Amino acid sequence: MELHWWSIEVFDGATLSAARWQDAHGNALVEAAVTHGAYEWGWHQHSWGVLFEIAFRSDDQWPGFRELPAVRAALDAVPDPVNGLVVYPGRGGSSGRAQRRPRLPITGAGAAAVPIEPEITRVTLAECMPAPTTAGATAA
Repeated sequence: MELHWWSIEVFDGATLSAARWQDAHGNALVEAAVTHGAYEWGWHQHSWGVLFEIAFRSDDQWPGFRELPAVRAALDAVPDPVNGLVVYPGRGGSSGRAQRRPRLPITGAGAAAVPIEPEITRVTLAECMPAPTTAGATAA
């Protein structure tokens, strides 16, 4: 059986944490999910907020769940109404990767550039004209 996962991420706001939002609206979201055909669900606490993952047996069940008044009210009440809510299909966080992707090699093996020796320039001073005298006065 294939499950169709959806994720609801709620970020902490300036005055209210996402954990407090979960305390206030979590039971209503779970109840709405169960009564409208959710097969599996789960809450995850993160340093940035909370994640609610929900799975339905069919993609057709999501729009009905999303339009429920309790769900709309909960999503309208997130702590940061401008940037504090992300809803997308699939599981959230790093659930799609079991291991971190290896880093790409650094161009040039990560070494610093080879220092180039500066070119040595020889300077030769010309003789003075007229030649100085021993007393420091010039000949006329």
